[in-house]
Amino acid sequence: MDIERLINRHKDAVYRQMVRTCGNHDDAEDALAEALLAAMKAADQLRDPSNFQAWLSRIGTRSCARMRIREKLLGKHSITELEEKGWELPDSQNSPEQEAEITALKGCVRGAVELLPEVYREVYIRREVLEEKAEDVAQSMGLSLPAVKSRLHRAREIMRTNLDTGMGCTAYLDEA
Repeated sequence: MDIERLINRHKDAVYRQMVRTCGNHDDAEDALAEALLAAMKAADQLRDPSNFQAWLSRIGTRSCARMRIREKLLGKHSITELEEKGWELPDSQNSPEQEAEITALKGCVRGAVELLPEVYREVYIRREVLEEKAEDVAQSMGLSLPAVKSRLHRAREIMRTNLDTGMGCTAYLDEA
């Protein structure tokens, strides 16, 4: 499948749809750019090239929606405008107490991970900490995908129990 040819054939129609969906040309251009990048990355997932325009439109529509959500979350005002209106914005730096809490929490998580049985620990670290794909973990560890998923599920249960009961925290709290 020639993805570039499909993009060139359908990008104008998708752009027009993005203008309607996003409401302005700037956001439509951004949404189209995101959609094209995503389409190029996921081109192997498209089963039928005749559905390319609809597929690309769906990706673009989701990009528009994400932009609208981002705008609502960030608000319409800049920090400078808010400060000029008399708003006092909290300092983004953590207080020493907050830093101590964060350090203790990290220590507890580290301790809980160390308490995981070895059979679960590597899968947990690779999936949750390093964010590797399950398929890659399965292949490199010589496991089936269901085995990786099962071990990860069990590791999460153990981690929840360890953190809920404070197991793994005492050594790190004593050091702090």
